[in-house]
Amino acid sequence: MTEPFPRPRRFVSVAELIEHLQCLGNAPSVELADFTELDHGLQTAAHLLEAAPDDLELQVAGLVHDLAHPWDGPGQPRHASMGALAVEDLLGKRVADLIRAHVPAKRYLVSTRGEYFGHLSPDSVMTLAAQGGPMSATETAEFESQTDWRAMVELRIADDNAKVAGVRVPSLDSWEPIVRMVAERVR
Repeated sequence: MTEPFPRPRRFVSVAELIEHLQCLGNAPSVELADFTELDHGLQTAAHLLEAAPDDLELQVAGLVHDLAHPWDGPGQPRHASMGALAVEDLLGKRVADLIRAHVPAKRYLVSTRGEYFGHLSPDSVMTLAAQGGPMSATETAEFESQTDWRAMVELRIADDNAKVAGVRVPSLDSWEPIVRMVAERVR
């Protein structure tokens, strides 16, 4: 019998990635009861579909941004970099960079928006410390110097808002053609 979440790996096909996402439908969310990791990814992608309807890469990054949760440990300090590495060859550098940045984007928002910290879930507050805490002024300037920093923040905001059990959003089946389209652009 194989484990549902084998060791971290790089995905080489959309079918393999979709299979992993389907497994996340059986993985309880690290943040909410009665919610799966797939539920969270689908909600994040749905928020980004509404916020940035023409940015397919951002939407797909939202769908897969936490795919490495089962591979990481308490506080989830490495899941963003692990997830980025897992999809970079398949979905491209931009999607990987967006995934990699969703943790620093939380740190950025805590540093630049006074009200933001109060909106974090209890788990996000706990993991913030493990992930480095608020950014310094130097780190904030470095973050803003990245070409795609606004999309990184958009992904983080969608991530934060995608934690409501029972919300109806497009299914994984509806996202598969979009994931394939993004993967095709990489070839």
